[in-house]
Amino acid sequence: MASHPFFSTFLFSLCILRSISGGNSATFTITNKCSNTIWPGILSNAGTDQLTTTGFALNSGESNTFSVPTSWSGRLWGRTLCSQDSTTGKFTCLTGDCGSSAVECAGGGAAPPATLAEFTLNGAGGLDFYDVSLVDGYNLPMTVVPEDGTGGNCTTTGCVVDLNAGCPSELKVTASDEGVACKSACEAFGDPQYCCSGAYATPDTCKPSSYSQFFKNACPKAYSYAYDDGTSTFTCASANYLITFCPSPSTSLKSSNGQYPVAVGVSASSRNTTPSFVVFGGSLAVAAAILILSAVFTPQEKNFV
Repeated sequence: MASHPFFSTFLFSLCILRSISGGNSATFTITNKCSNTIWPGILSNAGTDQLTTTGFALNSGESNTFSVPTSWSGRLWGRTLCSQDSTTGKFTCLTGDCGSSAVECAGGGAAPPATLAEFTLNGAGGLDFYDVSLVDGYNLPMTVVPEDGTGGNCTTTGCVVDLNAGCPSELKVTASDEGVACKSACEAFGDPQYCCSGAYATPDTCKPSSYSQFFKNACPKAYSYAYDDGTSTFTCASANYLITFCPSPSTSLKSSNGQYPVAVGVSASSRNTTPSFVVFGGSLAVAAAILILSAVFTPQEKNFV
């Protein structure tokens, strides 16, 4: 079917804009507003060269700015509670570990659970596609803010709420009796219904569960499950990006509403039964966005897997 002339002209104009504004790189600035040191990890997707750095320490209050090629596709996240063995020299992190023996990651992805920022720069139509994903769980609040970019969906996304304290007990990761991360239901139970795998590997069969709704209620702009495209993928042209961990103000989910949320309708004892699904309302614009994204990407590409 022929594309609409206006849509084709729009995409062509964005490509010209990217070319004119030019540059061969975007600028990423990663800032740590957490009270403790974190260790950002950065890895490129398959077929994309790794950046000059794949991991480093970032003390509380510090920032690190670096250039990223405009063709780059990959993800970044924060590692927490890291240490280096004084005998073997091996570097490990309790959350977000990338399987490397050093501070820099060497090909291994973020061990879930971890909050991920995902990017495909200069993708379809010359647009950057970016999101913050809780599909693999959560360990830190994070925002992505585009600067100097253009486009109707060029806006801040992320998760500013601390979910670790209020995480459902069957998903919670603890250290010294304190919540330090929150698993996804897929990671916790391995059920195809939660993992969008097997018979549930399409948007029609894989629906949001009450576990994913726990994440979505707290962080409405972040991916909560694999096909959460309509409200969670953002696009921008010719932008630089500010990635902030523990953006201020950083509130716990409990303090924001007076009580811990629960994954309504699904408990540890009933997790092997059919989960209670949440039906999202939607506008024509959201439906159109989902159709466009589905036409351009496979599910793996949309979620940068």
